[in-house]
Amino acid sequence: MGMKIIAKNKRAGFDFHLVEKFEAGLVLQGTEVKSLRSGKVTIAEAHITIDNDGEAWVYNIKIPHYEFGNINNHQEDRKRKLLLNASEIKYIAHEAKVQRLTIIPTIIYFKESRVKLEIALAKGKKTHDKRAAQQEKDVKRRLRSGDDF
Repeated sequence: MGMKIIAKNKRAGFDFHLVEKFEAGLVLQGTEVKSLRSGKVTIAEAHITIDNDGEAWVYNIKIPHYEFGNINNHQEDRKRKLLLNASEIKYIAHEAKVQRLTIIPTIIYFKESRVKLEIALAKGKKTHDKRAAQQEKDVKRRLRSGDDF
C-alpha cells in the first residue's frame, strides 16, 4: 500500500542490463532509520555479495549520521545484512555465478514503515551499448517534442 521511495540508483539502468529484480529487507539501527526518514542516503556505489554461510550483505550504502544523534550514532558505511528467503539467496547466488552477473541495489524505499531494498541481477553494459541506448533515448525525446532531425 504505502510505498515512499527514498533514493534510486540512477546509474544502474545506464551501466547495466537489469535481468531480474528482487525485494529485500535491511537490518538497520535506529539512527539509520531516522536518517533515511529525512531522505539522506547514497546507493550509487553500493554492491551486494553472498558469503559462504548463505547470507547476503550490501556494501557501500552511505547513510550519514543522524544530526540529532549522540555518541551511539551508527557507523556511516558499515556492511548491512539483507533479509531474503534462503531459497531466494540460493537462486540469486546460482544465477550470479552461472551467468556471471552482478548483484546491485536499484531502489531503497519505505514499504509500510519498513525499509526495503530492491536489488537486481545485472550484466554490465559495454561502451557501445551505452552509446546506442543514449541515441535511442535522444530519438524518442525528439519524436515526443516534435523536433525535426
